[in-house]
Amino acid sequence: MAAAMILLRHGQSEFNLLFSATRRDPGLIDPKLTELGHDQALDAARQLASQGIERIIVSPYTRTLQTARPVAEALGLPLIIDPAVRERFAFACDVGSSRPDLERAWPALDFSRLDTIWWPTQEEPEAGVIDRAASFRADLARRQDWGNTLVISHWGFILSLTGQSVANGQWLRCDPTGAAPERLVWRV
Repeated sequence: MAAAMILLRHGQSEFNLLFSATRRDPGLIDPKLTELGHDQALDAARQLASQGIERIIVSPYTRTLQTARPVAEALGLPLIIDPAVRERFAFACDVGSSRPDLERAWPALDFSRLDTIWWPTQEEPEAGVIDRAASFRADLARRQDWGNTLVISHWGFILSLTGQSVANGQWLRCDPTGAAPERLVWRV
């Protein structure tokens, strides 16, 4: 099998559960995983245990950190917190927790790469997340260890990297040295 980084979408969050039922923003700030979301994270940890992962990059949202915890424990790896892999800022759930709040909630993790408020203050245009994903792709492609990297992120960011829509808890492989997707379909 050719080398490829692995992208994992976080498990089902409280936002995902409510939004799926109503198709309306329920107004939840930095939502946590549901019970199903925690089960999806544990399942992903089992599936990813034999994939040769040596580095885990994770978005600073609570739902991604909760998804990452069992994966990191199963692999015995630290988490690298990177706001570049955050979700496109478009809903209430895309307001994160401040750096001090994250440091209190997750004292074993290093949040030093974050500003106090690390998410945008207004809606991020589709072009913004596409550009951010392209920059991340280029940075990762320059690293020799990209083929052993797991990125735990979000629907919009993964779509921007791959052109593929993934479900909660689903993972896929991506070669950052390959061509970026030509056309994206933004359908939430």
